[in-house]
Amino acid sequence: MKDLLMKTAIVALLVAAVIGGGATAQNPNDKAVLPEAGTLKVATFAGGCFWCVESDFDFVPGVVKTISGYTGGILQNPSYEQVTREDTGHYEAVRIYYDPKKTTYEKLLDAFWHSVDPTDDGGQFCDRGDSYRTAIFSHSGEQLKQANASKKALEDSGAAKAKIVTPILKAAPFWPAEKYHQDYYKKNPLHYKFYRLSCRRDARLRALWGGDARRGIMKD
Repeated sequence: MKDLLMKTAIVALLVAAVIGGGATAQNPNDKAVLPEAGTLKVATFAGGCFWCVESDFDFVPGVVKTISGYTGGILQNPSYEQVTREDTGHYEAVRIYYDPKKTTYEKLLDAFWHSVDPTDDGGQFCDRGDSYRTAIFSHSGEQLKQANASKKALEDSGAAKAKIVTPILKAAPFWPAEKYHQDYYKKNPLHYKFYRLSCRRDARLRALWGGDARRGIMKD
Protein backbone atom coordinates (compact mmCIF):
# COMPACT_ATOMS: atom_id res chain seq x y z
CA MET A 1 0.00 0.00 0.00
CA LYS A 2 2.85 2.41 0.81
CA ASP A 3 4.41 1.70 -2.59
CA LEU A 4 1.08 2.38 -4.28
CA LEU A 5 0.64 5.66 -2.44
CA MET A 6 4.17 6.70 -3.34
CA LYS A 7 3.62 5.91 -7.03
CA THR A 8 0.33 7.82 -6.98
CA ALA A 9 2.06 10.85 -5.47
CA ILE A 10 4.82 10.73 -8.08
CA VAL A 11 2.29 10.54 -10.91
CA ALA A 12 0.37 13.50 -9.45
CA LEU A 13 3.55 15.57 -9.33
CA LEU A 14 4.42 14.65 -12.91
CA VAL A 15 0.95 15.59 -14.10
CA ALA A 16 1.22 18.98 -12.38
CA ALA A 17 4.62 19.58 -13.94
CA VAL A 18 3.44 18.56 -17.40
CA ILE A 19 0.24 20.57 -17.36
CA GLY A 20 2.07 23.60 -16.06
CA GLY A 21 4.61 23.24 -18.84
CA GLY A 22 6.81 25.89 -17.25
CA ALA A 23 4.49 28.61 -18.53
CA THR A 24 4.81 30.91 -15.57
CA ALA A 25 8.59 31.03 -15.86
CA GLN A 26 8.52 32.37 -19.40
CA ASN A 27 8.41 35.86 -20.81
CA PRO A 28 4.89 36.24 -22.25
CA ASN A 29 6.19 38.68 -24.85
CA ASP A 30 8.72 36.17 -26.18
CA LYS A 31 6.67 35.13 -29.21
CA ALA A 32 7.59 33.03 -32.20
CA VAL A 33 7.71 34.67 -35.64
CA LEU A 34 5.70 33.53 -38.64
CA PRO A 35 7.90 32.67 -41.63
CA GLU A 36 7.16 33.91 -45.14
CA ALA A 37 5.26 31.31 -47.11
CA GLY A 38 7.27 31.78 -50.31
CA THR A 39 6.51 28.85 -52.63
CA LEU A 40 4.85 26.95 -49.80
CA LYS A 41 1.12 26.87 -49.15
CA VAL A 42 -0.57 27.48 -45.80
CA ALA A 43 -3.24 25.65 -43.84
CA THR A 44 -4.57 26.32 -40.34
CA PHE A 45 -6.22 23.80 -38.02
CA ALA A 46 -7.36 23.81 -34.40
CA GLY A 47 -7.30 20.40 -32.76
CA GLY A 48 -7.04 20.90 -29.03
CA CYS A 49 -3.58 21.10 -27.49
CA PHE A 50 -1.34 22.68 -30.11
CA TRP A 51 1.68 20.72 -28.86
CA CYS A 52 -0.08 17.59 -30.09
CA VAL A 53 -1.28 19.08 -33.38
CA GLU A 54 2.29 20.20 -34.14
CA SER A 55 3.60 16.73 -33.42
CA ASP A 56 0.97 15.03 -35.57
CA PHE A 57 1.50 17.28 -38.59
CA ASP A 58 5.28 17.37 -38.41
CA PHE A 59 5.13 13.69 -39.39
CA VAL A 60 2.87 14.23 -42.41
CA PRO A 61 4.89 13.95 -45.65
CA GLY A 62 5.11 17.30 -47.42
CA VAL A 63 4.71 19.43 -44.29
CA VAL A 64 7.72 21.74 -44.00
CA LYS A 65 6.97 23.85 -40.93
CA THR A 66 4.37 24.13 -38.16
CA ILE A 67 3.76 27.09 -35.85
CA SER A 68 1.57 27.00 -32.74
CA GLY A 69 -0.58 30.03 -32.10
CA TYR A 70 -3.95 31.60 -31.39
CA THR A 71 -6.71 32.61 -33.80
CA GLY A 72 -10.39 33.50 -33.97
CA GLY A 73 -10.58 35.70 -30.88
CA ILE A 74 -11.17 39.33 -29.98
CA LEU A 75 -7.70 40.32 -28.74
CA GLN A 76 -4.67 41.20 -30.80
CA ASN A 77 -1.50 39.24 -30.04
CA PRO A 78 -2.93 37.46 -26.98
CA SER A 79 -0.81 35.60 -24.45
CA TYR A 80 -1.26 31.98 -23.42
CA GLU A 81 -2.54 33.13 -20.04
CA GLN A 82 -5.20 35.34 -21.69
CA VAL A 83 -6.37 32.63 -24.07
CA THR A 84 -6.64 29.95 -21.39
CA ARG A 85 -8.92 32.20 -19.32
CA GLU A 86 -11.49 31.11 -21.94
CA ASP A 87 -13.00 34.58 -22.38
CA THR A 88 -11.23 35.84 -25.53
CA GLY A 89 -12.76 33.49 -28.11
CA HIS A 90 -9.40 32.28 -29.38
CA TYR A 91 -8.62 28.75 -30.46
CA GLU A 92 -5.27 27.10 -29.87
CA ALA A 93 -4.33 26.44 -33.49
CA VAL A 94 -1.44 25.46 -35.72
CA ARG A 95 -0.35 27.21 -38.91
CA ILE A 96 1.01 24.61 -41.33
CA TYR A 97 3.37 25.33 -44.21
CA TYR A 98 3.40 22.60 -46.82
CA ASP A 99 4.98 21.88 -50.19
CA PRO A 100 2.20 21.55 -52.80
CA LYS A 101 4.55 19.44 -54.95
CA LYS A 102 4.69 16.80 -52.20
CA THR A 103 1.23 16.86 -50.67
CA THR A 104 -2.23 18.34 -51.11
CA TYR A 105 -4.71 20.18 -48.95
CA GLU A 106 -7.05 17.19 -49.23
CA LYS A 107 -4.38 14.98 -47.64
CA LEU A 108 -3.89 17.49 -44.83
CA LEU A 109 -7.64 17.47 -44.22
CA ASP A 110 -7.59 13.69 -44.00
CA ALA A 111 -4.70 13.84 -41.51
CA PHE A 112 -6.55 16.45 -39.47
CA TRP A 113 -9.80 14.48 -39.15
CA HIS A 114 -7.92 11.38 -38.01
CA SER A 115 -5.89 13.24 -35.38
CA VAL A 116 -8.85 14.78 -33.52
CA ASP A 117 -12.27 13.91 -32.13
CA PRO A 118 -14.56 16.03 -34.35
CA THR A 119 -17.63 14.94 -32.39
CA ASP A 120 -16.57 16.80 -29.22
CA ASP A 121 -17.86 20.38 -28.94
CA GLY A 122 -16.47 21.04 -25.46
CA GLY A 123 -12.74 20.75 -26.11
CA GLN A 124 -10.46 17.84 -26.89
CA PHE A 125 -9.70 14.84 -24.72
CA CYS A 126 -8.73 16.01 -21.19
CA ASP A 127 -8.51 19.67 -22.26
CA ARG A 128 -11.86 21.37 -21.81
CA GLY A 129 -12.94 24.84 -22.86
CA ASP A 130 -13.52 26.89 -26.00
CA SER A 131 -9.82 27.38 -26.74
CA TYR A 132 -9.42 23.60 -27.15
CA ARG A 133 -12.24 23.12 -29.67
CA THR A 134 -11.60 21.84 -33.17
CA ALA A 135 -11.92 24.01 -36.28
CA ILE A 136 -10.71 24.28 -39.85
CA PHE A 137 -9.70 27.78 -40.99
CA SER A 138 -9.85 28.19 -44.76
CA HIS A 139 -7.42 30.56 -46.48
CA SER A 140 -9.17 30.65 -49.86
CA GLY A 141 -12.37 29.79 -51.63
CA GLU A 142 -10.77 26.59 -52.88
CA GLN A 143 -9.77 25.53 -49.38
CA LEU A 144 -13.31 26.29 -48.17
CA LYS A 145 -14.76 24.13 -50.94
CA GLN A 146 -12.39 21.26 -50.22
CA ALA A 147 -12.92 21.46 -46.47
CA ASN A 148 -16.71 21.38 -46.83
CA ALA A 149 -16.48 18.43 -49.22
CA SER A 150 -14.17 16.60 -46.85
CA LYS A 151 -16.49 17.16 -43.89
CA LYS A 152 -19.53 15.99 -45.88
CA ALA A 153 -17.70 12.85 -46.99
CA LEU A 154 -16.82 12.07 -43.38
CA GLU A 155 -20.39 12.67 -42.25
CA ASP A 156 -21.77 10.50 -45.06
CA SER A 157 -19.35 7.69 -44.23
CA GLY A 158 -20.67 7.40 -40.68
CA ALA A 159 -17.14 6.57 -39.51
CA ALA A 160 -17.32 8.91 -36.52
CA LYS A 161 -20.62 7.34 -35.36
CA ALA A 162 -21.81 10.75 -34.12
CA LYS A 163 -22.46 14.27 -35.39
CA ILE A 164 -19.38 16.12 -36.70
CA VAL A 165 -19.32 19.43 -34.82
CA THR A 166 -16.03 20.85 -36.17
CA PRO A 167 -16.80 24.22 -37.84
CA ILE A 168 -15.19 25.42 -41.06
CA LEU A 169 -14.35 29.08 -40.66
CA LYS A 170 -12.69 31.82 -42.67
CA ALA A 171 -9.05 32.27 -41.64
CA ALA A 172 -8.68 35.07 -39.10
CA PRO A 173 -5.52 36.85 -37.86
CA PHE A 174 -3.11 34.26 -36.48
CA TRP A 175 -0.88 35.16 -33.55
CA PRO A 176 2.16 32.92 -32.94
CA ALA A 177 2.36 31.49 -29.44
CA GLU A 178 5.26 31.99 -27.06
CA LYS A 179 8.52 30.37 -28.13
CA TYR A 180 8.45 27.81 -25.33
CA HIS A 181 5.30 26.33 -26.91
CA GLN A 182 6.95 25.82 -30.30
CA ASP A 183 8.22 22.26 -30.93
CA TYR A 184 7.31 21.42 -27.35
CA TYR A 185 7.37 17.70 -28.06
CA LYS A 186 11.01 18.01 -29.12
CA LYS A 187 12.15 20.30 -26.32
CA ASN A 188 10.38 18.44 -23.51
CA PRO A 189 9.83 14.88 -24.80
CA LEU A 190 9.24 13.21 -21.43
CA HIS A 191 6.76 15.84 -20.27
CA TYR A 192 5.02 15.79 -23.63
CA LYS A 193 4.70 12.01 -23.82
CA PHE A 194 3.40 11.78 -20.27
CA TYR A 195 0.91 14.58 -20.88
CA ARG A 196 -0.36 12.98 -24.06
CA LEU A 197 -0.65 9.58 -22.44
CA SER A 198 -2.41 10.87 -19.31
CA CYS A 199 -4.78 12.93 -21.46
CA ARG A 200 -5.74 9.69 -23.25
CA ARG A 201 -5.59 11.41 -26.63
CA ASP A 202 -4.28 8.36 -28.45
CA ALA A 203 -6.62 5.97 -26.66
CA ARG A 204 -9.61 8.01 -27.85
CA LEU A 205 -8.21 8.27 -31.38
CA ARG A 206 -7.75 4.51 -31.57
CA ALA A 207 -11.30 3.97 -30.31
CA LEU A 208 -12.69 6.46 -32.82
CA TRP A 209 -10.61 5.81 -35.95
CA GLY A 210 -8.98 2.43 -35.38
CA GLY A 211 -5.99 1.89 -37.65
CA ASP A 212 -6.58 5.21 -39.42
CA ALA A 213 -5.77 7.21 -36.26
CA ARG A 214 -2.80 9.56 -36.55
CA ARG A 215 -0.68 9.77 -33.45
CA GLY A 216 2.53 11.64 -34.32
CA ILE A 217 5.60 10.48 -32.37
CA MET A 218 3.38 8.32 -30.17
CA LYS A 219 2.41 6.15 -33.12
CA ASP A 220 3.17 2.46 -32.63
